[in-house]
Amino acid sequence: MSGPDGLALVAKPGGITSHDAIDRVRAALGTRKVGHAGTLDPMATGLLLVGVGAATRLLRFLGDLEKVYEGTVRLGIETDTLDAEGTVTAEHPVAVTRGDIEAAAAHLVGRREQAPPAYSAVKVGGTKLYEAARRGEVLEAPSRPIVVHAFAVTDVRGSDVDFETTVSSGTYVRVLAADLGRALGCGAHLARLVRTRIGPFRLADACGPEEPHLLPPMAAVAHLPRVELAGDEARAASHGSILAPAGIDGPYAVVGPGDVLIGIWRDDHAKARPEVVLPVA
Repeated sequence: MSGPDGLALVAKPGGITSHDAIDRVRAALGTRKVGHAGTLDPMATGLLLVGVGAATRLLRFLGDLEKVYEGTVRLGIETDTLDAEGTVTAEHPVAVTRGDIEAAAAHLVGRREQAPPAYSAVKVGGTKLYEAARRGEVLEAPSRPIVVHAFAVTDVRGSDVDFETTVSSGTYVRVLAADLGRALGCGAHLARLVRTRIGPFRLADACGPEEPHLLPPMAAVAHLPRVELAGDEARAASHGSILAPAGIDGPYAVVGPGDVLIGIWRDDHAKARPEVVLPVA
């Protein structure tokens, strides 16, 4: 008997890791085959995309979706982790106007290089940065290209700056918070963070990790182009056959009768080769 398959939109609560949230989903569904796309720090809350069963094989196609966050930057206080969970390393007076803040925030927008923070799970030479940082060692990971599509100041309450930002995958919002404080000359850290959207998926549609609701696997790749097959072609594709190229740049969903996802193919010159073929129900 096969287990459950599908995509769950999970609202991660604060104070637990993304892995903890996944363990709760496993317990609720009674299966070990569960994974997620896009980790949230323990302090952060919000949307996790969780693959269950065969849909775990589709999570890699969600990795490049842009993400939307809302949160709060606290000016005047710097921490070693760049967020509220860290140790305070410096405090500075705050004497800036909302206009100053909005001007500095505007300079965060665009394409840029961003180095992962010292307290992150990025590995250098097989060692996670946070493991080295806890031992007092300094490791530096190479910068990576990111895009900040938008960074809007939504409210200013004393030293607290509420914001909403839309960023490319792999962006550390707590680094943006520190960058904002640095630009204003008073330092800052990330005091609150909520992920409200990943691509077309919204936090408003999510459930808690103890009560996951599964969408069909097709939902995980609904943002990809699609090719519909029927009859013998669909049956051949379900066995991983090479197909005629679709003329599509990048991966695309191959769909059979009844809007059932057969798998993901990619054009390779004169042929289309499968990258993922889902089991036949």
